[in-house]
Amino acid sequence: MLKHPKAARFVENFTGQWLDLREIDFTTPDRMLYPEFDELLQISMVQETQRFFRDILDRDSSVLNFVNSEYSIINERLAKHYGISDVSGQEFRRVKFSEGSHRGGVLTHASVLKVSANGTNTSPVLRGVWVLDKILGQPVPLPPANVPAVEPDIRGAVTIREQLAKHREVDSCASCHRKIDPPGFALESFDVIGGWRTNYRSVGDGEKVSVLVNGRGVRYKRGLPVDAAGQFTNGDRFENIDEFKEHLLKDKEEIARSVTEKLMMYATGGGMRFSDRVEVDEIVTRMAKSNYGLRTLIHEVVQSEVFSRK
Repeated sequence: MLKHPKAARFVENFTGQWLDLREIDFTTPDRMLYPEFDELLQISMVQETQRFFRDILDRDSSVLNFVNSEYSIINERLAKHYGISDVSGQEFRRVKFSEGSHRGGVLTHASVLKVSANGTNTSPVLRGVWVLDKILGQPVPLPPANVPAVEPDIRGAVTIREQLAKHREVDSCASCHRKIDPPGFALESFDVIGGWRTNYRSVGDGEKVSVLVNGRGVRYKRGLPVDAAGQFTNGDRFENIDEFKEHLLKDKEEIARSVTEKLMMYATGGGMRFSDRVEVDEIVTRMAKSNYGLRTLIHEVVQSEVFSRK
């Protein structure tokens, strides 16, 4: 059944539910800050993630590729956006990343980076919550009703990191933000539309930049530098997205268990119960023999007792 053309529906629906790709249209990037954004780029973003998932499925490649991979499935429009040369035409193809590209895995897909931002700016809180839930299987409870949201300053006066430092001084916020903020900080090197950045874009303070988009100069300025470093709750530190992904892959079972639970919830149409954990653990153990292959996982899920009784 997975070889049938209708399996494309599964790929589209599951990635839409799991990675929030269904929300790709919910925000429109600010034209002053992101003049290079266009409809073709957005269409290409979603196609990359869906085709990447399908490639892993067809090859029975490891689900660990969702955290980091040596390649992706891109076209010329995305290659230009990612700063990758020698990719011509709008046909999608498998492209291996060069050393130092910082790409690899869905965490660095433009689609994911767009749906986890609000169109104008990025928030380590939103992205941190996304990573904890979607990749690590650790949903975060809603914040207290009396705590205001933290919004980045697009005028370029202060960084979101500085704002969050003050936010963590609130006792009711500190415990959750110690978990949420690090993965969010790791993704700060990617802007609202998934482009790589070393500095924020500003509509106020900052240096003028000589960049042309479609023959016109941009109106934004080069703002404060990005700091993508952070510290996990166990004390381990990372300096950038590459070290962050390396840390996540130290616990392969955690990643595999999270993907297993997401697939199980999709397949059964319900949440995971405490009694389901034993079977999930057994599936993960069997998956390890195939290096956590995605096709192997799907076969295990549809043959499980959890699937048959729900």
